[in-house]
Amino acid sequence: MFISKKKYFLYLNDYLDFDLNLIKIKNKFSVIYNGNIKKDKVKTLKLLRRKCKEKHILFYVSNNLKLANNCMADGLYLSSYNKKRYQKSRRNFRIIGSAHNFKEIFEKQKQGCNEIILSRLLRTDYKEKKGYLGVSRFNLISRFLDINLVPLGGIRLNNINKLKTVNSRSFMIMSEVKKKPAIISRLF
Repeated sequence: MFISKKKYFLYLNDYLDFDLNLIKIKNKFSVIYNGNIKKDKVKTLKLLRRKCKEKHILFYVSNNLKLANNCMADGLYLSSYNKKRYQKSRRNFRIIGSAHNFKEIFEKQKQGCNEIILSRLLRTDYKEKKGYLGVSRFNLISRFLDINLVPLGGIRLNNINKLKTVNSRSFMIMSEVKKKPAIISRLF
């Protein structure tokens, strides 16, 4: 096994970004859909939701509770700039959030998030975004907080082994899935 965690999050901006048939293991993956609703029809989103359900993949919609309820998503993803408070609409409905610093982590806890995606774990090549936590700082932060933190950022095929030392039950991949879908087969 290459890397083993309890959950893997995939962040998709378009339903065509990734082929869900590459996922072979059940109940380990979650898809966060952040598509533009004006472009995408709700029917297409419902088809994606149905495909996720068939493959036992949890499906989250980003920042749109009405759309999440309309397509019967498993939960809602709140980006770091979203400060609204939401009520869980169903019993098993989950809310996850994204944060970059302590202030945003505490805000997401107040919003009732079950898990918080903490960004940037490793160095990224974005010109406008500098700085990253690193594995040791991430582990220190996760040790003192009473919520499951999910690392995001800079996770590539060449440094995925660093995730073995990260104190988290899961991690999230964004851009690497679009560039190299084969990374999914290397996770196991």
